[in-house]
Amino acid sequence: MLTAFILSTDADPSPSILLPSLPDLVWGTIAFLVVLIPMIFLIVPRLTKALDARGEAIEGGIKRADEAQAEAKAALAKYTEQLAGARAEAGQIREEAREDAKAIRAELLEQAQADAARIVANAQSQIEAERSAAMVSLRSEVGTLALDLASGVIGESLADDKKASGIVDRFLADLASSEKAKA
Repeated sequence: MLTAFILSTDADPSPSILLPSLPDLVWGTIAFLVVLIPMIFLIVPRLTKALDARGEAIEGGIKRADEAQAEAKAALAKYTEQLAGARAEAGQIREEAREDAKAIRAELLEQAQADAARIVANAQSQIEAERSAAMVSLRSEVGTLALDLASGVIGESLADDKKASGIVDRFLADLASSEKAKA
């Protein structure tokens, strides 16, 4: 072709660089059509099919990603709901435990107060019983001593129990009333 161009320059003094000669144009067009026709009927459909398959795969991947994201959001919402429920239940259990602790404490305090009152009552009862026993013992001893002293002073035997016990009782009553007057 280069030789044709060079030869044509000798025959035609001003050939166009942009416009080839007619035989080159015909043969170039035929070669272009020979390459273009198989490309249109064989390569382009395969390429279109491959691009469509790739597009569908990408769209399917996007759909799967959207579905996975929706599932993840649902799982997150469910987890958040369960977590909130667990926290509420834990708070309720803590509150119940506090109430139970208060009730147990109040019960123990009440029981301790009842036990203390019972112990104090038993102690007072025991003290009163011992006091009464001491008074009875003291009366009999004081009475006996008073009778012995009175017998020694009077010089007579005060063997009459009724009379002696009356004198002792009167003496002790006077003694008790004098002690109360001092207090």
